[in-house]
Amino acid sequence: MNLRTFLRPAGGVLALAMATTTITAAHADEIVIATTGGQMRNTMEEYFYTPFAEETGIEVIPFDIEVPDQWARAEGMARTGNMEFDIVTATGPDLVDKADILLTIPCDEMANVKEYALPGACQPKGLARTTGGMVLTYNTDLFGDNPPTTWADFWDVEAYPGPRGLPDTGDRDWWLPVVALLADGVPKADLFPLDLDRAYAKLDEIKPHIDVWWKTGNQVQQILRDDEVALAMAYSGRALKVVQEGRPFAMAWDGAIRDTGYFAVMKDAPDLDGALKFLNFFYGKADGHPGFIRTVGYATSSTIGLSQLPEDEQKLYATYPANYEQLVDPDFAWIGAHRDELRERWNSWLLQ
Repeated sequence: MNLRTFLRPAGGVLALAMATTTITAAHADEIVIATTGGQMRNTMEEYFYTPFAEETGIEVIPFDIEVPDQWARAEGMARTGNMEFDIVTATGPDLVDKADILLTIPCDEMANVKEYALPGACQPKGLARTTGGMVLTYNTDLFGDNPPTTWADFWDVEAYPGPRGLPDTGDRDWWLPVVALLADGVPKADLFPLDLDRAYAKLDEIKPHIDVWWKTGNQVQQILRDDEVALAMAYSGRALKVVQEGRPFAMAWDGAIRDTGYFAVMKDAPDLDGALKFLNFFYGKADGHPGFIRTVGYATSSTIGLSQLPEDEQKLYATYPANYEQLVDPDFAWIGAHRDELRERWNSWLLQ
């Protein structure tokens, strides 16, 4: 039994009427999307997978898997010539590291993508799903009259005293050198290639003032709620939830690192046509975006999405135009080519 047949009974989102179709027909009209489970999977299913199946007759079969395991499985499938994933979840560096097994996305051939995609949303090997930022988050009770607005302010422990939090998770091995260089006066346009010696000299300055090296999104939310930190780098979606709870925090977008989750299509996907139809549908499904955005705390990269929210609410998301233009646009080709060096430098520094 292959993956697609195994998953269909438990994970499919076809309307009941389609259950009477034959296995052969179902194989011709289904796509498998590998993604993390939980809220993201459930929300995608509600707002996009089910409506897509209803509109097109193409069943979406979600396959819950963490990203490292996904790539191990996908690469094994590619080696054996038995690819069962159509669409996978990818980070920016993944689009470089795994380029040889991914389809070049024909964005110019997809009407909704051409019309609604934000600048930079379409990469050669991936199409942006959601975009947030690794954003400076600060306590408004402490700094309401003179809020920090830049990473230089985060480093300024005299003007902005208080405990601080930084990540030891995800892509911190390039996130933190990036913000250190911004704090040291490097313009966003000149960040790459990263000057790691200069970055780590700047990180040496702030290290004694870091009270929490947080490991997970849940943890960074909790240290904000518990007032363990006055300032922190946080996932914007996690910080947003804390703000919406009425806690005294706000986000400063200048120099926030664009943090995008991508849809990538396997080069040998069983249903390339269906996969591309789904991507086009996602970008044009106007009524699905507001509920999705509000639930997951991250904006889609389709302009049709955020524009449907009240403007005061739009300002809380990375893709609001005034925020989006302040984000750091990572050079994933450089990052991908230097992954080992970045990790080794980070691990060595943190243990010092």
